[in-house]
Amino acid sequence: MNTKQKGDIAEQTATLHALRRGWEVLAPVGDRLSYDLVFDVDGALAKIQVKHAWFDKASQNYVVDIRQTKTNRRKMIRALYQPTDFDFALVYVPKPDIFYVFPVNVFISYGSSVYLAEAEARQRKPKSATYRDAWNLISQWAAKRAISL
Repeated sequence: MNTKQKGDIAEQTATLHALRRGWEVLAPVGDRLSYDLVFDVDGALAKIQVKHAWFDKASQNYVVDIRQTKTNRRKMIRALYQPTDFDFALVYVPKPDIFYVFPVNVFISYGSSVYLAEAEARQRKPKSATYRDAWNLISQWAAKRAISL
């Protein structure tokens, strides 16, 4: 599978997870925006960037590149995301079929890549472990938005 197909799978899986939580899902037309989906969580609209992680044999971890990639006919341009580009990044790990749910500021703080350790035998949990299946962060964010409106 190419990266576009893997991205499509991650987006569709994210949509399924959101719908199971009772959230509405909006999908932008085209891929020009800095986010892939919008979740309507009790009236609060969260911009969502979806990424598909790959397995790095050398480190024995899943990895995701956190830069945005724009292409045209002649070249590929990579750029860092900005805090206003989206509200949450969802990083899909196909095996064991889970998401890491990162607030934008946490996600962009990693620099260029995030390593996700899925091995149970680790002595220390990495910082990213806090965000494993942390869908509640989106619910909490939406609740705060509802109060401030």
